[in-house]
Amino acid sequence: MEITFDILRRKSADEKPYIQTVTIERGRCATVAEALDIINTEKLIDDPVQWERSCKQKKCGACAMLIYGRPRLACDARLDEFPRGRIKLEPLKKFPCVRDLMVDRGVIFANLMKLGSWLDENAACDDTGVAYDASKCLQCGCCLEVCPNFYSGGEFFGASALTASSRLIGETPAELGKRLYGEYNGHFFRGCGKSLSCKDICPAGIDTERLMVRSNAAAVWKRKKRS
Repeated sequence: MEITFDILRRKSADEKPYIQTVTIERGRCATVAEALDIINTEKLIDDPVQWERSCKQKKCGACAMLIYGRPRLACDARLDEFPRGRIKLEPLKKFPCVRDLMVDRGVIFANLMKLGSWLDENAACDDTGVAYDASKCLQCGCCLEVCPNFYSGGEFFGASALTASSRLIGETPAELGKRLYGEYNGHFFRGCGKSLSCKDICPAGIDTERLMVRSNAAAVWKRKKRS
């Protein structure tokens, strides 16, 4: 059996995109990531497809792309999920396209710097498992791709900021957490519409609703009650 890939390509961000179709034998690979490797290494097309990858083990988040219109990790998208034998690959749309399936997700890390989710002094460790759950975040951008409230350059930083903040909120003493609470309120709480699309799409399986409820309680509602 064969499997056909319809790949949305462009040589630069300024050029008009086009679809390139390539077919390979299904039994030669198990995932979309492996298929892209075969396409490039065996030169099944003249110009190799540009995309990002690192671990190929669902740990780095680099290979995030749209697979049949859904943001996923290429290393986690198994070919046997597509019995019809045809798969469309596109770059994420919420981030600037660099080339082919490669996008610039620098805004994610710029937002984390603006958020300032780090400790200036030691704090107690979280023993509820929330910090551990949040630490699984790959910063892949899948949650931002489906979020109706996020756009690049906006003041709402999305679930990628939630996971970073929730690791500290609640463990930081009130006198040290004022800055963090304020940034969380301005860049997440005020902009979140609670659609929970991030929970449904997360490739790491993070329960963003649980993180949200806990962080909102610590950084917003308890703070308002005290004041």
